[in-house]
Amino acid sequence: MTVTPNAIVTAQAIQSAQAAVSAAKTTYSDNTNAVLLVTAGPNGSILYGLTAIPRGVLATDTKVMLFRSQDSGTTLSYIRSVVVAAYGTDAATTKPTLADFGFTETAPLRLKANERLYVGCFAAAANGIALDAQFEDL
Repeated sequence: MTVTPNAIVTAQAIQSAQAAVSAAKTTYSDNTNAVLLVTAGPNGSILYGLTAIPRGVLATDTKVMLFRSQDSGTTLSYIRSVVVAAYGTDAATTKPTLADFGFTETAPLRLKANERLYVGCFAAAANGIALDAQFEDL
């Protein structure tokens, strides 16, 4: 959709995206062991929510990192992280703790046209960590 300059642009499509990370990402500016989570639409996007949760036993607390890329993933910029709490017993009567990156409708993350968000976990997580994003394309 072509956007008219100085015109109000409203959400065109409500989106969700999911990814899982498991390999250790110990670098902060390249795409090594990073996983693509979101690609903004042609007019940009607004991220309203991002959470992370273990997909099974997680031996230790683990940092999960969020990165932006404006060059299709060649260069990443580290912008935020959360710590996902260890989860020792995966059973019908236990539940892992959800980690929230803090984006909301009143405090969103705005993305440029075609900008990408990548995620990674600082330490390897055998069962992986699941991420869930809610965003709107403009």
